[in-house]
Amino acid sequence: MSDIQLSALFHRALRAAIKANNMPTMQDETQSSITDMRTLQLRVMTLSLFSDNENLEDIATKDLVYLLVPYALAEVEGRVRTVDPKERLECAERSQRLYRAFLSSLETYDIVPEADRALHSLLASSSVLNAQKRRELKIKQYQQEKEIKTRLQEVRKRRNHGAPVSEPSSDFELIVSLLPDPSIKTTAPDDDDEGDTEDILREAALLLLRLTYSQAQAQLQSLEQEIQLLRSAPPRLPETPEDPRRVRDRETNDMWRLDAPLPHSGPDGKGPLLDSSGKPLRPFTILPSSANREQLRQQVFRPDHRLPTMTVQEYLEVERQRGNIISGGGPASEARLTTKEQLALDSEQDGALSGEEKAEEKRQEDEKWAQYTDTHPKGAGNTLNRG
Repeated sequence: MSDIQLSALFHRALRAAIKANNMPTMQDETQSSITDMRTLQLRVMTLSLFSDNENLEDIATKDLVYLLVPYALAEVEGRVRTVDPKERLECAERSQRLYRAFLSSLETYDIVPEADRALHSLLASSSVLNAQKRRELKIKQYQQEKEIKTRLQEVRKRRNHGAPVSEPSSDFELIVSLLPDPSIKTTAPDDDDEGDTEDILREAALLLLRLTYSQAQAQLQSLEQEIQLLRSAPPRLPETPEDPRRVRDRETNDMWRLDAPLPHSGPDGKGPLLDSSGKPLRPFTILPSSANREQLRQQVFRPDHRLPTMTVQEYLEVERQRGNIISGGGPASEARLTTKEQLALDSEQDGALSGEEKAEEKRQEDEKWAQYTDTHPKGAGNTLNRG
């Protein structure tokens, strides 16, 4: 492990991180990347590639990429899958220390402009700012990151001699682009070409450091909130072994339950219906005969409402015969004579038998009305308006 080159070790660790990032179920790739990056971090410290007494101009271009080791290791540590809150707290605290070490190294070498530092300092103290000011700062941060990504893409295109470059899926691919590919043997370039390539590589490295500085600040704020929640979470109660007698009683009760879980039915509810002794292993439904089954099938695919059995005209005729339709009214009914008026008119037909019958009928009606008025004084039935 110690005789492998730093660039090859970093390249292998980043490739494993990219693979684990694209396939989250591969836990082995994540652990392999973490192991290689921790070894790389230890070797960088042993070789003393960076010193607080140096300036940015004193750092070689090929060594600038190793400033990103704490950031890459913090990113991989944050992607480790954990179940226990205590274990997640330990991973979060390790990532927090790595992010802080990365930010401190960039500020030591003045890689990040003062304007970017002031912006992130305001964002870190955004708890005292109002919502509008915080939104303005977030928009400004997004614009800066977008500008850096655009410039970085242009530098990558220049390094690729104008050929189009693919959009990276993560920061790991951007870091890999700064490293030499160990599988490709490079020939010694001319002095002019080597100088141009080094300038382009240095510009790309500095831009990537500025970009990761902004992203590390955001990740650090998120980690601080997560760590506070994990530290304030109540501790998990220790799991005490269950009483064997209670377990035995529960198994006995489950054996006689109709809705008891069936362990041999398979995760999808399929499998053998009966065991060797004839005991059911999974729920089943007893279906009717084939004739009834066909009848039930025909009843399924039908409208969900009752279909009409007669036309509207037929329905109105039935209702008319039942006497549920009121006829008459309107101008014709208003011009028609009433019963009394028709009776008086018919009684005036002198010399006709029907006229005499109608006259007698009218006389009897008048006599009945006279008797009624004698026995019922006017106003006798009005009991609502009495004083």
